[in-house]
Amino acid sequence: MEPTTLQEAVVYFATPDNCREYVVPRRWPNGVICPTCGGDKVKFQPQHNRWQCSSRHPRRQFTLKTGTIMEDSPIGLDKWLTAMWLVASNRNGISSWELHRALGVTQKTAWFLLHRVRLAMQDELTGGNLGGEVEVDETYIGGKARNMHKDRKRRVQKEGRNEGGKSIVMGMLKRGGTVRATVVPDRTMATMQPIVGANVEPGTQIYSDEHGESWRMAEYEHSMVNHLATYVDGNVHTNGMENFWSLLKRTIGGTYVSVEPFHLFRYVDEQAFRFINRLPLGDADRFSFLVRKIVGKRLTYAELTGKTEAGPSAAEAF
Repeated sequence: MEPTTLQEAVVYFATPDNCREYVVPRRWPNGVICPTCGGDKVKFQPQHNRWQCSSRHPRRQFTLKTGTIMEDSPIGLDKWLTAMWLVASNRNGISSWELHRALGVTQKTAWFLLHRVRLAMQDELTGGNLGGEVEVDETYIGGKARNMHKDRKRRVQKEGRNEGGKSIVMGMLKRGGTVRATVVPDRTMATMQPIVGANVEPGTQIYSDEHGESWRMAEYEHSMVNHLATYVDGNVHTNGMENFWSLLKRTIGGTYVSVEPFHLFRYVDEQAFRFINRLPLGDADRFSFLVRKIVGKRLTYAELTGKTEAGPSAAEAF
C-alpha cells in the first residue's frame, strides 16, 4: 500500500522494489521506454536494478534516475524520495541543515539535492495563460531597505528601482486558481508589460495596486487600489498575492534565514509549487505530482554555483 504519511514513506521507500514500483508508473505511465531512443523494447535486469534497450546505441542501459533530476547522483532512491516528500509537505520548506540531519548526508549534499528538487517544482506553463480575474503585484525580498529614510524608500518604490540590496519578485495570481512568480530587475513598463502579456489572456480583469499605473496595458481591464489609502475597494484588491508573499517571506526569513539573490528564483518556484498544489490535495497527492515532474530536468553543481550558465535569467523565467 502506497504511503500517506512521512512515517509510512520512510518505511515504504526503504525497499528498492517499492521505490521502483512507485516511480515507474509515474515516470512511464504508458510503459517503460528508453530515455535515449524512445523505444519500448526494453528488458529489466533485476540483478543490476536497471533496464537495457534492445536497440544498439550508446547508453542502452538506464535506471530510474537516468534523464531526471537525480541523474548521476550516488544517493539512493530511499533518501531522494524521502527528501522530496519533506519538501512537498512542509508548508515553510525544509533547510539543508535539517535535511542533512534527517537523511544522514552532508549539508553540502543536502543543499545540492534540495535545489535539484526545486528544479522539478518549476512551472512549465502547461496550463496556458491565466484568465478570469488576475491579481498582479510585486514585493521586495531581503536587503536592508527597511533602514532607508521613508521619503527615499517611497521614491525608490515609485520609480521601480532596486536599492538597499533588496530583490524584486513579481507575481500573478488567478483568483481561485494558480499563481506564477518570478524575480525581476525593476518594476518599469519595459519589464512588467512583456511578463504580463506572456502570462495573462487579453481581455482579463487585472487587479493591482497603484504602481500598476506605470505599466497599464490596453489589452486588459485594469482596476487599481491605492494602498496609501486602503487595501480593499470592493472587489479591487491584491489580497491573494499578499497571502502568497506572506508565505514566501515566512519561508525565506524563517526556514532559510538568508537566500542569495542568485538563487532566489529557485525558492520562489518551490513556494509557488506548494501554493498551487495546496488544499484539497494532501501530502501524498502533492508528493505524487512532484514525482511526475522529475523527468527531463538536470541541474549540475557547476550550474548551481554559477561556474557555467544555469538556464534563463530571472527576468526571462517566463
